[in-house]
Amino acid sequence: MNQQFTAVVPAAGIGSRMAADRPKQYLHIAGKTILEHTIDRLFSHPAITRVIIAISQTDPYFTSLPLANDPRITVVDGGVERADSVFAGLAAIDDENTWVLVHDAARPCVRLNDLERLVEAAIRSDCGAILAAPVRDTMKRGCQQINGLQGIVSTVERNNLWHALTPQMFKVKQLKDSLLYALKEGAVITDEASALEYCGYIPQLVKGRSDNLKVTQPEDLALAGFYLEQLMKE
Repeated sequence: MNQQFTAVVPAAGIGSRMAADRPKQYLHIAGKTILEHTIDRLFSHPAITRVIIAISQTDPYFTSLPLANDPRITVVDGGVERADSVFAGLAAIDDENTWVLVHDAARPCVRLNDLERLVEAAIRSDCGAILAAPVRDTMKRGCQQINGLQGIVSTVERNNLWHALTPQMFKVKQLKDSLLYALKEGAVITDEASALEYCGYIPQLVKGRSDNLKVTQPEDLALAGFYLEQLMKE
């Protein structure tokens, strides 16, 4: 593959659900911060030659990392919302007709073979592609009850349901235009693919490993550490 790709990593969030003394991307697992592991995984793909990291303007942690001196890294000011950080990353890419991968800062366990299959599927598609994992558990739709507990409204058919993962890979201009239009229309945008879906595009689903987890809750740290140990042995 002769093409080279840029990845955008929105890393301006504070990760309040972790109840930690710093944003979750700066918590340590296996001797490195989660963010460092995430960037290492992206650079494991030889065609990903640049990573743009969007961080908070008040971030006191990033400059102390070796990443701050890596010539392959570009740092931009992130925003309050994920879409703001993604926009800032996209704005730093000169060629709007090139491909970009958007990846969660707190998703440090993505495998090289998943990246390879995602890139291959995206460049064959007119609408890009995302990593995703089929839903395996029984899905319930809940409702808030008077006593503050959650009740079950119904069981949701899980056929054709997928957990959206990252990276998600699109043409820069297509992603930028879709985000702008969807946000202008007041659409609920939960990931990059949802913006393209709102605009009528059909991104491809690429089956990815379920151990490509996003560290969100405190209990995720131990699991991510276990997965990273397995990766390091390969």
